[in-house]
Amino acid sequence: MSNIGANNVHIVDTNKFEMQLDSARKSMGNFTETRKIEALNMNGKLLIVDDHKQVLKALIQLLEPDFESITGISNPNQIISYINKEEYDVILLDMNFSAGVNTGNEGIYWLDRILKSDPLAAVVMITAYADVNLAVKAIKEGATDFVVKPWDNNKLLATLQTAFKLRQSKIENKKLRERQKQINKGNCKQYTPLIGKSQAIENVLQVIKKVARTDANVLVIGENGTGKELIVKEIHNNSRRADEVFISIDIGTISESLFESEMFGHIKGAFTDAREDKTGWFETASGGTLFLDEIGNLTLTMQSKLLAAIQNRVIYKVGSKIPIPFDIRLVCATNKNLEEMVSKNLFREDLFYRINTIIIELPPLRDRGEDIVLLAEHFLKEYAVKYEKFNLKFSSKTLDKLMKYYWPGNVRELRHTIEKAVILCDSDILMPEDFIISHLTQQPSLQQKPPTFAEIEKHALQVALGNNNGSVLKASKELDIARQTMYNKMQKYNL
Repeated sequence: MSNIGANNVHIVDTNKFEMQLDSARKSMGNFTETRKIEALNMNGKLLIVDDHKQVLKALIQLLEPDFESITGISNPNQIISYINKEEYDVILLDMNFSAGVNTGNEGIYWLDRILKSDPLAAVVMITAYADVNLAVKAIKEGATDFVVKPWDNNKLLATLQTAFKLRQSKIENKKLRERQKQINKGNCKQYTPLIGKSQAIENVLQVIKKVARTDANVLVIGENGTGKELIVKEIHNNSRRADEVFISIDIGTISESLFESEMFGHIKGAFTDAREDKTGWFETASGGTLFLDEIGNLTLTMQSKLLAAIQNRVIYKVGSKIPIPFDIRLVCATNKNLEEMVSKNLFREDLFYRINTIIIELPPLRDRGEDIVLLAEHFLKEYAVKYEKFNLKFSSKTLDKLMKYYWPGNVRELRHTIEKAVILCDSDILMPEDFIISHLTQQPSLQQKPPTFAEIEKHALQVALGNNNGSVLKASKELDIARQTMYNKMQKYNL
């Protein structure tokens, strides 16, 4: 690579510019400094665009040991034709090309053209005119970083190495997203829409219909086994992001120490076991939907980090100071009472209001009436095919028993119950005795349906308000809840 005219190093000198910029001469002088770090061996392709021929040569000579190939051009009008023919890992782009012009607008223009041709491009801007506002503008427009002439060799090398890693991360993330899209397509083929005709489930479907086409954050609440993830998939499949990635994360499986690494990613060497760069779930889900299940399991520390990301719409990989913007539809779910957790200082109020632009409360199975029979019939058909018992039917007494049961495990329990019965039955008619769950015959709930938690809560609010002549402050104190929580619940129950 030492012979510029040979191997993979090319200089295309298409314009004869007079060397009038003192800053360019300073850059040349700076090149004579002793190189303080060893070659980084990034093994990538570098494109340098600078109208100053000697600066171009100096940059190529400096960076030869670090890149597989380097292409230098002095005419920015050739940029697009070059990047259309070749994929470059890093582009080092001058910001001014006309004599006497130092606004940086030319560089911003070509940055925009580059990113339109290659959205994954890692572009480092370089200029002889240091201006903080110009640097900020370049970063906002999509530049990876900003270097000032005369440059410091080691800082320049470090900046290009960071840009190279960012490009590799973007490419890997694109591959992950494509794989996830394929997985999503496979899941969509197996996707079962919501089953039910009860008023309770019809109300949920109406809300989904209204909210799905927006990008509003949604919080799905409900007991375990009610099918919260099914609701979230229904939202995604009916959204404008339906063809994009759907990432589902169970917060309960992520420890506090790994939270940032899992959600935001990390760079190689960020901590002891960080042997390579890792793309986080926020970056992978960008453009699609990110589903955070069991959001109520977040510790306060994890809540703070999540809130910062949601508010700023950028993340930082562990060990990196480079902001990575993201574009996600955020949907969360929990079986916990987040309002109560807020009142007890177990959940951040600001995060609670960030994630619940829309709340969808999924009803328990016991409140869905005839939906129990519809679901039971659906699961029976599914498992009859799976276990090759094609003529199975429920007896009327069996359906009656299923309708009377309280179903504390909700739809998930019903599904498992039907599967067990199908496996163990000896005839084509499923009888009550084929359902071997002991509490089916022992629970008093079979005989008398208890009030729902919502009914109990509403009644408690009414009693407290009555005891205190309608005073919300006194009623909230009697119930030992925050006044704001009292107002929220009164609004919920139209009190």
